[in-house]
Amino acid sequence: MPQRWRIRNGRVAAPVRRRLAAALLIMFSTALTVTGVTGAVRYVSTFWLYRGFSAPSMPSSVAGRGPGGPGRVRVVPASLQKISVASPALGGHRDTVYVVLPPGYASNPGQSYPVLYLLHGFPGSPSNFLTVGGVEDIEATLVAEGLMKPIILVMPTGAFSFLADEEWADGVRKGNSWETFVARDLVSAIDARYRTMTGASGRGIAGLSEGGYGALNIGLHHPGEFGLLESWSGYMMADNIPAIFDHDRGLLRYNSPAKWVVSVAPQLRADRTYIWFYCGTSDELAVQNRAFSTELAALGVTHYFFERPGTHNWRLWRELMPRALITASEQLGHG
Repeated sequence: MPQRWRIRNGRVAAPVRRRLAAALLIMFSTALTVTGVTGAVRYVSTFWLYRGFSAPSMPSSVAGRGPGGPGRVRVVPASLQKISVASPALGGHRDTVYVVLPPGYASNPGQSYPVLYLLHGFPGSPSNFLTVGGVEDIEATLVAEGLMKPIILVMPTGAFSFLADEEWADGVRKGNSWETFVARDLVSAIDARYRTMTGASGRGIAGLSEGGYGALNIGLHHPGEFGLLESWSGYMMADNIPAIFDHDRGLLRYNSPAKWVVSVAPQLRADRTYIWFYCGTSDELAVQNRAFSTELAALGVTHYFFERPGTHNWRLWRELMPRALITASEQLGHG
C-alpha cells in the first residue's frame, strides 16, 4: 500500500528500515550543516513532530454571533486528557488514549456529548491528530464559529510499539484483538468515565490511512454500535499480513470491508448508518475507494464519497479535518 511500511514476521522490512534511516540521516546532515548539532537535533525533532507543517494554533476570537448579535466571539479552548485503558482483549495491556473534552464540557455538568473515535495510521500515534492535525484547536474554533456542536474526541494507540503493524484488527495471536479492544473495552471505558451519549446515534468512528480501513472494518463488524463511519484515504481490502491473518482466506474476506459489507448491508440500511469517506485523486487507493462507493450505492447504503486533488499525506488530511469534524457534528445526535 502507498505510504505504508512493509512488515515481515512482525518487523519492518529491512529495505524500508534502510530508507527510513537514510531519509532521517539526510535530514539531520542538512540541518547540521546549517545550524550545528543542537540546532540539527531540534530541527529533526520538530519536523517529525509536525511533519513539516507549522505548529497548530488557535485564534483568541472569531467572527460569530454572540448574545448581542454578530461580532467577535471568544474561542474557548478544549481540554486534553491522557488516560490509559486496561484491555482484556489485549491480554491486560494498558493502552494510551488521548481524550479531547470540548469547550463547555466542565461548565455544563448536566449535558451529555456524542463521541468520535479517531484511529491513526501506520506508522503513527494518536498524538499525530494533535501535533500535525491540530484537531483540538480546530474543534474549539469551529464551535466558536457556530459551524459544529461540541463532540468528545477519543484517540487510542493501535499497537504495542511504534513499528508494530496491527491493522486495528483482531489478529490470530492471543492477546492481539485490536478490533475488540476498540469496540468493547475502549467504548465501555469512555462511556463509564465521561458524560457520553450512548448508542449508535451518539457514536462515530473515523481514521486516516490504516485508521480509515480500521474504522470501516470495525464499524461493519459491529453494526448498530457506530452511527457514523468515516474513512480518510483508507482502503477496503485487507492487507495479507501473515502475523495478523495467517493467510486465512476467510479472515481476509471478513476483514475486507469491500467484501464484508454485502453481509451487513440490510442492517446498515435499517440502522441508517452513514458512511463518509474521501481520497486524494493521486492516491493509489483511489481505485478501491471509487469501487467501494459504487458498491454502497448498489446496496442502498447511505454514504457520501468525494475526491480532492492530492495524495496520501497529512496535507490532505489536515486540509479536510474541519470538514470531517463538521460532518460528525451534523450526523451525530447531541444531548
